[in-house]
This record gives sequence, structure tokens and C-alpha cells, in this order.
Amino acid sequence: MPTIQKVGVLGCGLMGSGIAQIAAQAGFQTVVLEVEQKYLDKGFAGIDKSLGKFVEKGKMTAEQKAEVMGRLKPTTSNQDLADCDIVIEAIIENKELKKSTYAALDKIVKPDAIFSSNTSSLTITELSMATSRAKQFVGLHFFNPVPMMKLVEVVRTIVTSNEAFNDTFEFAKKLGKEPIACRDNSGFVVNRLLVPYLLDAIRALEEGAGSIEDIDKGMVLGCGHPMGPFTLLDFVGLDTTYFITEVMFEEYREKRFASPPLLKKMVMAGRYGRKSGAGFYDYSGEKPVAMDSKR
Repeated sequence: MPTIQKVGVLGCGLMGSGIAQIAAQAGFQTVVLEVEQKYLDKGFAGIDKSLGKFVEKGKMTAEQKAEVMGRLKPTTSNQDLADCDIVIEAIIENKELKKSTYAALDKIVKPDAIFSSNTSSLTITELSMATSRAKQFVGLHFFNPVPMMKLVEVVRTIVTSNEAFNDTFEFAKKLGKEPIACRDNSGFVVNRLLVPYLLDAIRALEEGAGSIEDIDKGMVLGCGHPMGPFTLLDFVGLDTTYFITEVMFEEYREKRFASPPLLKKMVMAGRYGRKSGAGFYDYSGEKPVAMDSKR
């Protein structure tokens, strides 16, 4: 298997653009695939803005920024990924769409290339079965915001080859990340531990253990967390969290992974968190106001 030199990224949303940015910053020629040009334009504008902040802070020069942007190639054609050494998928968490995308690219991308997925909850094994290269298929789960968060989970399935896993692990290091090795269990390491904690916070609220603000403050000041569980839920997105709980409960069938009624109702009501303007906090004013303080 050749050394990774050229990177393909599927998707130019928040995660995909972040992955593309750090790959280009690390010196890799990077091809970014999207279904429409407008998504590429939006994603590349975000990359340009992100790199601009590094220039403003003196962490890179304008010339270095131009070099990074020069290593990025936007495309809407699958054929442009044909000679990539690794393809990192960062499209929406839709299992069937991911599988059909892999199946199409499997016929185009060179046979010895590694395929990987940035999924946070779906089973890597199942995704790999859509291709003829299951031995060269790994999970590569980054965290948001990608340029700032140091962790990446490198996930091996029961059929992933040692060579593919080791090459991907070393690749993650070259991106400037701190990789950890994970088995292909839903939620991997971080979400397997984080999701039950977040759901327990919602149950504590349902049971009247404390208010939203007090539970948040308790975990920040009592446990040293950078933000409380409800602030974090609103940041991640309640719809995203709910989707992850559904996937994890389907795999484990344990109550700790089951969505509390309040979370489901909030998603049904369109209260997704920061991105919708309201979740456990209302973000319509100058500062967030806790949902339960309005009763």
C-alpha cells in the first residue's frame, strides 16, 4: 500500500471543509467533492475565513495561506478522486446514502486506496460492505471544530487490515491530531461515554433534580467541564444527539442509550439548539436564556 500523498474528502459542510483544511495545511493535495457547486463555494469561503484568522493571529503568513488554498481542489465529479490515496467521507448521517456513495466511488478510486468515514455513530463494518475493499476501510472520526480539536478516533473493524489501520493512524498524526484506536462499536469511545452522560442530564431535569442552569453550573464548577451538558447539547444539536441515541440504542438495547421523552419532544418541536435559535436555551436575545426559566 503506497504512502498517503493525495487526499479525497466527500462533503464540504462544517466537518468536510474542516477536514479538507487541515489536510491541505499538513501539505497534502486535497480534492473536495460535493453534489453542487454552491456547497463548495460556501465551504471554501469558510476555509478562507478560518485560515484568515490564523494570518490575523500571526500563526501563518498570507503566502502560506495562499499555498494551503492552492492545495485544495473543489469538484462535483467523482472521477477527480480516482488517484486519491485515502478518501474521507463526511456527508450527512444517512446510512443508505453513504453506502451508495461508497459503492459508486469503489468503481472509480484506485484499488489500493483507503476508504474512511467520519461517522460518529454508524457501524463502519456495515458501511464497508458496500465496497470491495473492506480490508482497506476504517473509521476516521474527527471532532468539531476540526481545525481546533486535537482528537481523532481511528476505528478498525473485524476485517480491517493492520496495514490500512496503521497507515491511517500515522496519517492522522501527520494532520497534527492525537489519534486513539477504537473498535467498531456504535459510539466508539467518546460518544459511548458522552451520550449516556448527556441523556442522564436530561433525565435529571425531567425528574426535577435541578434547573437547566444549575445542572450546567454544577458540572462546570464541580467537575471542571468546559461547558455544562445542556449547553453542550445545544451546541452539538438536539436532532443530531437524538439520531445518535437511536443508532446506539438499536445496537446495544440498553436504557442508558435510549432517548428521554423530553429530548424527543424538543426535536419534534424543532428546538434543535443553537442552529435553530432555541434548544434548552433560547438564543434570540443578547444572551442565552434557559428554557425552564420562562415557565
